[in-house]
Amino acid sequence: MSIIEIKGLTRDYGKGRGVFDLSFSIEEGEVFGFLGPNGAGKTTTIRHIMGFLKPEKGSCSIHGLDCWRDSASIQQSVGYIPGEIAFFDDMTGSEFLSFLARYRKTKSNGRMQELLDRFELYPKSKIRKMSKGMKQKVGIVAAFMHDPSVLILDEPTSGLDPLMQNRFVELILQEKARGKTILMSSHIFEEVERTCHRVAIIKQGRLVATDSVDALKAAQVKKYVITLENEESAAAFVNEGLNIASVSQNSVTVIVQNDIKELIAVMNRYPVTNISAPHQSLEEVFMQYYGGNI
Repeated sequence: MSIIEIKGLTRDYGKGRGVFDLSFSIEEGEVFGFLGPNGAGKTTTIRHIMGFLKPEKGSCSIHGLDCWRDSASIQQSVGYIPGEIAFFDDMTGSEFLSFLARYRKTKSNGRMQELLDRFELYPKSKIRKMSKGMKQKVGIVAAFMHDPSVLILDEPTSGLDPLMQNRFVELILQEKARGKTILMSSHIFEEVERTCHRVAIIKQGRLVATDSVDALKAAQVKKYVITLENEESAAAFVNEGLNIASVSQNSVTVIVQNDIKELIAVMNRYPVTNISAPHQSLEEVFMQYYGGNI
């Protein structure tokens, strides 16, 4: 069952900026990664999902509610971390969280304190005096404290140190196990790879890929490290017309686009002592879609 649905979403800011004919859906209980560099259209998409922007064309919905027409209901119930968090700076963190609880009409369930303890946040100080990391923690607590079934997270670990980033990943994995539906935009490929069922890659406002992490990896070019008996054999191997990425003494790294048969045929003519396929990260897949340029 689709919980979040984007159909033909378009907003054209001119000069190639905006989002164009985006369509994807997120199933119940799915953690969905949304990848792209700054300016690719991630935040514009998320702002439409949250009902802050009206689509020029297309639509967005959550639980069947139109994100523009029913924005008040959606904003009250969904857990949301914006890419650039803005608070009432004259409030303390505690006052802000209490304000949100009243706005949402949520009763105290111990969830807020659990999150404060998890992220070692003591929210008594004025928000304007908080560091970037502390403000981000307030944003995380605000998004999760009412135990929403749907979470929209735009760069949620921005400003957090590695320890707190890891605690956030653990939180997402727990929410995933509880069946929450989560859309997460992030620049940190490792956290997306650890948490997400599927990912979408957006480039210049258009989706260029939507699939599981494993499927995206399988569809991209592969690297194989071929180890030969000696450097002389490696030097001859390099001249066989294969796509060579690098050479280190008697080891040759070969890039294969689709068919591995040519590589196998060449290896059969040489004294190969080992072959390995290094783990391909989600970041490497992403960079292939962007041609190394972001």
